[in-house]
Amino acid sequence: MTFSQRLGADFYARVHRDIRARMAETGVDLLLLDANDDVIYTTGFSHYTTERPVVFAISQTSAWLLLPRLEQGHAAHQSIAAEPVIYFEFPGVDKPFDVLARALPAQTGTVAHSYGIAFGRIAQIAAAFPNAKVVPSNIVQQMRLRKYPEEIVLHREAARISDEMVRAGVALIGEAVRKGGELPSEIAIEQHVSRHAMNIMYSEHEELMLVQGLASGLVYSGIRSSFPHGMPTGNPVKLGESLILSLGCRVGGRAAESERTFFIGEPTTEQQRHYSVAYEAQRMATAALLAGHTCASSDNLALGYIRAEGMADNALHRVGHGMGIMFHESPWIEAGDQTILEPGMIASSEPSITIPGFAGYRIADTVLVTAEGPDSMTHYPRKIDEIVIA
Repeated sequence: MTFSQRLGADFYARVHRDIRARMAETGVDLLLLDANDDVIYTTGFSHYTTERPVVFAISQTSAWLLLPRLEQGHAAHQSIAAEPVIYFEFPGVDKPFDVLARALPAQTGTVAHSYGIAFGRIAQIAAAFPNAKVVPSNIVQQMRLRKYPEEIVLHREAARISDEMVRAGVALIGEAVRKGGELPSEIAIEQHVSRHAMNIMYSEHEELMLVQGLASGLVYSGIRSSFPHGMPTGNPVKLGESLILSLGCRVGGRAAESERTFFIGEPTTEQQRHYSVAYEAQRMATAALLAGHTCASSDNLALGYIRAEGMADNALHRVGHGMGIMFHESPWIEAGDQTILEPGMIASSEPSITIPGFAGYRIADTVLVTAEGPDSMTHYPRKIDEIVIA
């Protein structure tokens, strides 16, 4: 059966209804959102972000999408859940926000914008709506913490494909190991797994939502894996090294990632020791993503274990982050975030240890918080005897 990436008109009608309810509760008459991810969330429109504003505007009775002329046909092709308002260009003789203001009923009361809006646009909004009070609002940011059931379906498919990306990378390396000779480079592995993910989507899905970062990842091995966000290089992976495949994709604009550490050949005692700490920390972190508990509790538990194992200097980052339309978004699975986890939230679980000048070890899963407990949507094996490529 073909998998559809597109969410229907009824989904966006429900999103708009819930936004309006929160607007009424907080005294907002018009809400403006200009982030690419907020536009996807509210309208289903995906575009390549540039300096040209693309802005979702919603009142209690209508919804609009401010677009530059060059995006007009693109938006019509995507059947956006808003009425288009078109301006010609940026910065424009006729300013984009002035075009939006003229298309709307005379606006008084409170006009709100997201906290993340480009700073320079706040003055433009105030000038376009001189009879309104302009304030920041986190209405949609708070809504996006908990996923609608239709979104969870997309995340789960993205998680499945992310696992398949890992599997494809392992197969490529394994075949090269068996043949002997030089192994593939980090760049070649990354290109292979990205193409594999896109091939799955194009062969098994319909109505693809093409987004920036559709499928990609980090591939870093040996000493290079001691840089937690090391970019893939042209260096071939080598026997005796550990290797991190940190891979993910977005299905219908919803993200997931699967990350595993592998050994190319049998690991040494030292490598086994490192991996055992990373493995247990990640197991603990995932188990602690419990509804009713704080984000901080998972971070404190897993990083506390790493520190108790004498590796405090080797823990360089938090346990994880929320995932939604973006790979990284709130809430943050970190000691400073006291957000209460609720069913419907999705987060990564990815504590790691880094041994400078030697290697890094990280396992990551995409985890759905449920009333029954954490539900890992990525399933690629992780036990040490399952991650040896020989």
